[in-house]
Amino acid sequence: MAAVSAVDLIAGPGVGFLPLVSLGPAFAGLVGGWRRTALVGLTAFVLCVGLGVHSGLFESRRGLTALLSVAGVTAAGVAAAVMRQRREAELASVRSIAEVAQRVLLRPVPRGAGPLRIAVSYTSAVAEARIGGDLYEVVTSPAGVRIIVGDVQGKGLEAVETAAVVLGAFREAAHDEPDLPAVGARVERALNRHLSGERFVTAVLAEIGDGPDATLLNFGHPSPLVVRPDGEVRYAAPTERALPLGLMEHGPEAPLPYGIPFAPGDQLLFYTDGVSEARDGAGRFYPLVERAGLLKDPDPEAALRAVREDVVDHAEGPLHDDAAMLLVRYRKGHLEAP
Repeated sequence: MAAVSAVDLIAGPGVGFLPLVSLGPAFAGLVGGWRRTALVGLTAFVLCVGLGVHSGLFESRRGLTALLSVAGVTAAGVAAAVMRQRREAELASVRSIAEVAQRVLLRPVPRGAGPLRIAVSYTSAVAEARIGGDLYEVVTSPAGVRIIVGDVQGKGLEAVETAAVVLGAFREAAHDEPDLPAVGARVERALNRHLSGERFVTAVLAEIGDGPDATLLNFGHPSPLVVRPDGEVRYAAPTERALPLGLMEHGPEAPLPYGIPFAPGDQLLFYTDGVSEARDGAGRFYPLVERAGLLKDPDPEAALRAVREDVVDHAEGPLHDDAAMLLVRYRKGHLEAP
């Protein structure tokens, strides 16, 4: 508005820059509140009157036209600012509800359980979203620490609802059932009551007790990554692939549990296909095995953060799918702080 006023004074009334003073309240309505917009509009109106009187514009229709332009743009800016503030308040409310839903659906996992240190990372592919179709949970049961990491087919609210069913069934079954096959069967029954059509959930279940092995049960999910202290990295793959949860009735038999050595110093990385199938500009998948060295950080949360940032760098932008990771470390000594 100051620049327009200066140009109008220098160029004279014949050029007709005066109506451009209304740009002030127009921009104010985009970035400020309605009070600020009204104040800027009032300032523009005063400038317009002063310049109009100075240039003698009110002797013709040009001065009145300029005043009407400023008044009209100010009214429109105030209305736009009011509506924008209402939308911002609604968005803040929705975000707070989403955060509550996240705490209910994806509760914070324990950072330590006996000799284990645990960290989790979750990145939603939906802008402004806190939750999606990926799921994880850690439950301390009489049989040991039981874990589930899964991926619901599809996206949106239906995927979130299905994830809630899986997590609710797992939390109950992990405390009650004697072994992982029984836990998986209970989750399968809960899904069959909920799902319609051919929707499914890939998932891997794990049980880590006092023994030297970890027991896994894989329902068509990407195999966890085992990282040894000596640098050995390999996938903990089952001997035979199985159908995902929700489709077990179409398969010949349920998956069988299998054990892997899990000793002090070992790490077990669970993840979803949003991590392993992240592609770069040339269409290459994320080389998870080659980047296992990022997990050397003494802090498991910092290690997962480094992997997540590396996945985003590999994808050269936002991820196109939800990406969840859960890292389990077997501490070398029980005196180490969890």
